[in-house]
This record gives sequence, C-alpha cells and structure tokens, in this order.
Amino acid sequence: MRWVRFIDPATGDPMAGELRGDVVQTSAAEHRLDSVKLLAPCTPSKIVCVGRNYAAHAEELGNDVPKEPLLFFKPPSAVIGPEETIRLPESTEVHYEAELAVVIGSTCRNIPAERAADVILGYTCFNDISDRVAQQWETNWVRAKGFDTSAALGPIIVSSDEIEEPFRVVLRLNGETRQNGRTSALIFPIPTLIETITAFMTLEPGDVIATGTPSGVGRLAPGDIVEVTIEGIGTLRNPVA
Repeated sequence: MRWVRFIDPATGDPMAGELRGDVVQTSAAEHRLDSVKLLAPCTPSKIVCVGRNYAAHAEELGNDVPKEPLLFFKPPSAVIGPEETIRLPESTEVHYEAELAVVIGSTCRNIPAERAADVILGYTCFNDISDRVAQQWETNWVRAKGFDTSAALGPIIVSSDEIEEPFRVVLRLNGETRQNGRTSALIFPIPTLIETITAFMTLEPGDVIATGTPSGVGRLAPGDIVEVTIEGIGTLRNPVA
C-alpha cells in the first residue's frame, strides 16, 4: 500500500488517503493526485536520527565511525512536506543530507532485530537539514538539527511489503546529482536500529527513524531546489530560502 496526507480541497483540512495510481482514495471521496496539496505523509511524535551511519560520510566529515548507533532527535515542529520551503537559519554553512526514513506502524518497545519488520509501517524520503556551524560547538545538536523546516519528509509512505532493501538514495541540487548511495552500505542496518532504539524508548505509530546519509553532503543557499529520490518511493522536492 501507499499512503499520503493532503489538504482536502473541499474543507481545507488535513486528510490521509491511500494512493492508487494517480488517485488518492479516502473513505468519503477520490481525488486526483495532481489536484491536491501533499503534506508530510505522517505526523511523528518524535524523529530519531542516526549520525555517521555510512563510513564514507563519516570520513568526509573527518569523524570516526561510531561503535554503536549515534542517535539524536529532531522535533515534530521541524517537519515540512513536499514543495514546502526550507528556511535557512543565520549560518554560513547549512547542509542537505538525503536519507531513507523508516515509519513505525505500531507502539513498540524491546523489539529484537529479528522482529523489526513487524513494527515497520513503511518507508519514505527524508532530508536532514543541518547547521554545521552550530554542530561544531553544540554537543547535543539542538540548534544544529532541530530548527524549523530542518526535517523534510515525503512525498508518500510505501508499505514494507511493497518495497525492500537495498534502497538507492539520491540527492540532486539544482538538477545536479550530489549524493548517490545504497542502504546496503549502512553500518547499522534497520533491524539493528530498531532493536537499539526500542531497548530504551517506546516508539509510537507515525514515529520516524532517519537512517543516516551517504557521502556527498554540501551547502544549501537561497534559491536552491533540493530533491531526494529513493527508488520505489518517489522524489521529495523542496525550494530553499
């Protein structure tokens, strides 16, 4: 299955529906996909992000590969959807980071890696916008990673029974490919991440795990168009201001 959230043209309210081809179906109506404004496809209570989960990305930043998953949060207030504007903070170095996002489907705690698939609703695209200046001095990365519009998410969720690893994660900046990696290169694979996180934290339906970014990160500037594409899911496109 494929799901989207969108603005109901009749009421102006957020709605969720199943995407079948180019038609969004709800219990009350059908809408052509190109006639509705898409929102971020879920409303997470928390976004758990994984740092340095590709060896080549750790190397390009001059960091060691972590011995266990390096985790940090983004708040729900940071989330934006497709075509929404990324608004840069007052910083000289703000980077894009294309990632595969795992969307949790059920409340879960203490899930072993071999059962991780049971709690995954599906997958979507994610862009972890990061203030590198703040990241250099701030140990908990609240300013560096949690500012408004720093968590672009979408455009759709594809259920885990329709798509499987490895995923190819591509980022294009103004049409030029800057990142091109596969999740087969993850240092800590998705089942390990779910086991690690749920060992100390309850995950709830709609929560997101951002699995890390491949090498090729770089600077964003006002006027840019940034696109994250994952095969089988689609393209998350956002302008920058």
